[in-house]
Amino acid sequence: MKHVGVSMFGGLALLIATGGLGAAPELSPEEITRMARQIQQQIVNLSEYGVFDDISFGFQGSSSVILRGQASRPRLRKSAERVVSRIEGVEDVINEIEVLPVSGNDDRIRAQVYARIYGHPTLSRYNPNRGTPRWVSPSRVASGITNDPPRGSHAIHIIVKNGTVRLEGVVNTAGDKVVAGMQANSTPGAFAVSNDLVAAKETLKEKKK
Repeated sequence: MKHVGVSMFGGLALLIATGGLGAAPELSPEEITRMARQIQQQIVNLSEYGVFDDISFGFQGSSSVILRGQASRPRLRKSAERVVSRIEGVEDVINEIEVLPVSGNDDRIRAQVYARIYGHPTLSRYNPNRGTPRWVSPSRVASGITNDPPRGSHAIHIIVKNGTVRLEGVVNTAGDKVVAGMQANSTPGAFAVSNDLVAAKETLKEKKK
């Protein structure tokens, strides 16, 4: 499989790929755009998809869609495959989404990283619910924030696995990316942090060169 491009659709990474399925013709750019937007819409509208999940998708051959990423809840993996399989033109779904392990410690880290990022004055504008996050009470963490995540569309997704943290998504500036990384790194119990956020304005500058 050959990756030939990367784009962002509403926080979902689109990995455009060809080959690997025999002699099937490649999709046209118009077909890719149409299907990608439909896939994006279906996934982001899933009630199971939230700030603690990361899903990317790509095309292989003419009619197969590859789903990748991490799901904090098992039902998201199944739901994503179900809705994508119903899209016109999709004949096969290759589901490579990883279901993250159940962990009370990871739940605590998710809650604290969320509060540090979305409660920070510089990053609060990315908080779809505005104001100080209300999802970090001891009772909420004890009951499992993974099973009751914050609502709304979040620009910064927080992926936690066995104490390691990865930030995914798009922010406006490189400065916002740095602040988000610093906030995640300051979380007690987080073993390591990978800051994979994309700074939209910096990316735009690169394209104009």
